[in-house]
Amino acid sequence: MEFDFSDTAQRYREKLVRFLESSVFPAESVYKDQMDRSGDPHGHPQIIEDLKTEARSLGLWNLFLPHKTKWTDGLSNLDYAPLAELSGMSFLAPEAMNCSAPDTGNMEILAAYGTERQKERWLAPLLEGEIRSCFAMTEPAVASSDATNIECSIRRDGDEYVINGHKWWISGAASSRCKLAIVMGKTDPSESTYRQQSMILVPMDTPGVRVLRSLPVFGYNDREGHCEILFEDVRVPRENLLGEEGSGFEIAQSRLGPGRIHHCMRSIGAAERALDLMCKRAQSRTAFKKHLSEQGVVQNWIAESRIEIDQARLLTLNAAYLMDKVGNKGARIEISEIKVVAPNVALKVIDRAIQVHGGGGVSDDFPLATMWAHQRTLRLADGPDEVHKMTIARRELARHVSEAPFFHGDGSRL
Repeated sequence: MEFDFSDTAQRYREKLVRFLESSVFPAESVYKDQMDRSGDPHGHPQIIEDLKTEARSLGLWNLFLPHKTKWTDGLSNLDYAPLAELSGMSFLAPEAMNCSAPDTGNMEILAAYGTERQKERWLAPLLEGEIRSCFAMTEPAVASSDATNIECSIRRDGDEYVINGHKWWISGAASSRCKLAIVMGKTDPSESTYRQQSMILVPMDTPGVRVLRSLPVFGYNDREGHCEILFEDVRVPRENLLGEEGSGFEIAQSRLGPGRIHHCMRSIGAAERALDLMCKRAQSRTAFKKHLSEQGVVQNWIAESRIEIDQARLLTLNAAYLMDKVGNKGARIEISEIKVVAPNVALKVIDRAIQVHGGGGVSDDFPLATMWAHQRTLRLADGPDEVHKMTIARRELARHVSEAPFFHGDGSRL
């Protein structure tokens, strides 16, 4: 594969770098001030809308979609990778560009599986940045890293479906702008294991939808909220079914693949910013009559961080290249690899940066503490490390069991 950015990616990258430096980074303190003054931990400060307007005027809008729609031209995963990495340098950038989770994954499956009516009602306002959405899969009563465990019931009743279930860690549901939940549950427990689940579109104002609370993450009450929700005899029309009955597991896998690689790209961006902050701090602080940057241990941290970030980036670009070439399913092992590597690398780099910053590193005066908390959750979100490692190991072991060749006939790795 070619590692040079395409002309398209380079043009977007140059615009995005300018946008970050001139508008996004300076807006972080404005955001904090507006949130503090609002008194609402799940509010929607004006600075976000201002950034969205500017991003849209620059053409930095809905860049995550890999295929052309009536609303977007689409970018390949390989072209989007360096842009997602840059957006990961600031918590404001993804939403400013309408490229933030969970909306991106929801928009992708609506574009791929939604009916024309579903697209007009939900996909269009999501792509316009007018509303937000959430994805309700994880449940407190079962180990949801195995999606076949899900117990939420989606029962057919005439021209309606009736939903009963208990979900949690539903990101985005605390926002007043969240208008849609895509709910995963079981329509037929008697079916084969991977045909029991379905997905259904549930407007958040439907009777029976109860947001119980927003769950803090390491003490942080994130603006979008990670909510615990009860669905009690929630009725929606049959036309709200996404895809067909029994296709929920398939849709979930198609949704999680791109979402995982987007998270990894942004993790690399977070690591890059942490390394930048570490270097600046090391050059500006003196201890024992030497700048921290002259201390051997700090130089070692900086060198290790650069090596690990570059390794993670190359692995992520390889996964993006394969997704474009052989599809999300064909690249599932490589996606699992980066899902393990990228957050762990980011955590290492951020931890070193915190250490160099001393007490300031664990305060809110710098973004490092919140960056660490977010990256730590990514070792659980979209599948814990252990599940991805199991997937990788099974492929390796299968080669030995079947005595399969290590390479394809054309010399490419299996």
